Amino acid sequence: MAFQVFSASVVTTLLIIVSILIMRRLRTSQTPQAAKKYDYMDLTSGFPEPTMLSKSLASALPESVIFPHDTAAFKRSINSYWAQQECEAIPACVVRPRDVQQLCTAVTVLKCHYVERGKQAGEEKGEGLFAIRSGGHSPVSGAASIKGGVVIDLSLFREVVPSEDGSSVAIGAGAKWMDVSKVLDQKGLAVMGGRNSAVGVGGLTLGGGLSFFSPRFGLVCSNILSYEIVLASGSVTSASASTNPDLWRALKGGSNNFGIVTRFTARSFPCTKIWSGFLYMPAFQATKVLAAFHEYVNRAGSSDPSITYDEYAAGPIACFSYIQKLGVQAIAVNLVYTKSFENEKEWPACWRTSSFGSLWRLWSTCKVRTLTSATNEMATLNPPGRRQVFATTTIKNDFATLATAHAAYHDAIAAIRRVNVQGLVWTLVMQPLLPEWVQKGDANPLGLHDCAPEPLVIVSFTVNWAERRDDDFVKTATRRTIEQIEAVAAANKTSHRYRYLNYCAEWQRPFEGYGGDNWRFLQGVSRRYDPEGLFQRGCVGGFKLNVVEEPDTARH
Repeated sequence: MAFQVFSASVVTTLLIIVSILIMRRLRTSQTPQAAKKYDYMDLTSGFPEPTMLSKSLASALPESVIFPHDTAAFKRSINSYWAQQECEAIPACVVRPRDVQQLCTAVTVLKCHYVERGKQAGEEKGEGLFAIRSGGHSPVSGAASIKGGVVIDLSLFREVVPSEDGSSVAIGAGAKWMDVSKVLDQKGLAVMGGRNSAVGVGGLTLGGGLSFFSPRFGLVCSNILSYEIVLASGSVTSASASTNPDLWRALKGGSNNFGIVTRFTARSFPCTKIWSGFLYMPAFQATKVLAAFHEYVNRAGSSDPSITYDEYAAGPIACFSYIQKLGVQAIAVNLVYTKSFENEKEWPACWRTSSFGSLWRLWSTCKVRTLTSATNEMATLNPPGRRQVFATTTIKNDFATLATAHAAYHDAIAAIRRVNVQGLVWTLVMQPLLPEWVQKGDANPLGLHDCAPEPLVIVSFTVNWAERRDDDFVKTATRRTIEQIEAVAAANKTSHRYRYLNYCAEWQRPFEGYGGDNWRFLQGVSRRYDPEGLFQRGCVGGFKLNVVEEPDTARH
């Protein structure tokens, strides 16, 4: 009997190892081109007819407008999104400005058409004309795409220019974080940036932004010195602490509600190599992983002066995944240490002495590496070309609520198995949001400064699958599971109002979680810089502020 138990345990462990290896192999070998199973023309009946708006844009910017009949260029453009469903919204045209003046021209044309169409329709304003694409990494349908409308593609705004003294970096809004880190690695510098190299600079930064360096410097948005932005009037302006300070603050988490940002100037700081990687563990370690996570976050967020907190330690990010194709579950925990660390064979003390250091694991990828290497590892775990959905909530670091969240994730697997969603990977992610982080850097309107100083946990789902036929089931299952977690947290009095915008599903309302004063402030800034609501109603995608036409009562 003992031998049979041992044999079963060995077989289970081997299966888990093989499944994770296969999963990683499939993901890292998959390319955007290989992942696409269709040509965009399969989604249309012939070429869409040019619209009056697209003709006007082509007349004003003949070298920067791409139509569907420009087959190769158009196909490259719509296949550049991360999530498969975004690629399926076929626009009437794509506008790819070559410089800020061309973008100003495009916005002027859009604004004229927006107002005129509204008049002809007998409405106040025309709606749903265009979408803006920075990196195109959102999983929300229509976040950066639009069926039959205009896509403003910022992919040519990709400059990364460090200042001479190394204190700041000018970054184009169309860059991805890999573009930034590759340049700065060579300079021995870093900025507060994304942890996934494939994520776009624009979307992450305007949504708040979490970083490996958040324990030291705060959120990404709180470390932006200035913005260059094209307003609804078609004019270009800047926003900083001394110039348009209300707009500067609003852009720190206000998304695309005020204009099109073309350049961010971010604080930079010295950085050579960092220590980072994943611990891979079998599913039976879940309770121990939750306990280690809870313990570490409590210590890191403690106000007890006798407890030493190492601000160079980032994470932990605990990921619990169910892989439908193989019928197995696995755990991956990301640990990072951002201070120069020379001994590649040892862990940094903060992680070695934590409970994570003693957890049994299948293997670890933790090592000293460049920031580009660390962010590339994140990107390979969920490459482009698959259908995607996010959803999120925020809770206090309460062990019972963490355990309930994991139980909800686990319970949903039974329903998923019955439906047999093709190629599904169902992942629950937990990561800390500590009070020290949100107090650092410049003030922002996220509403976290006003909250009780206690450690929070961002709980989110990142789910990917293969077939369009399963979209409704996956979205419904994800929403139901998040709402189940929220109901328990509310009953336990461990819920929190904040919702991280960049992880929100399309049905969520992140601005409500900023608090009433901050929401009203954002609405007031929107009315001031875009009084006719071009970016509220003419621009689809992103989360809107629900601005109403009324006198400006924004609070400063």
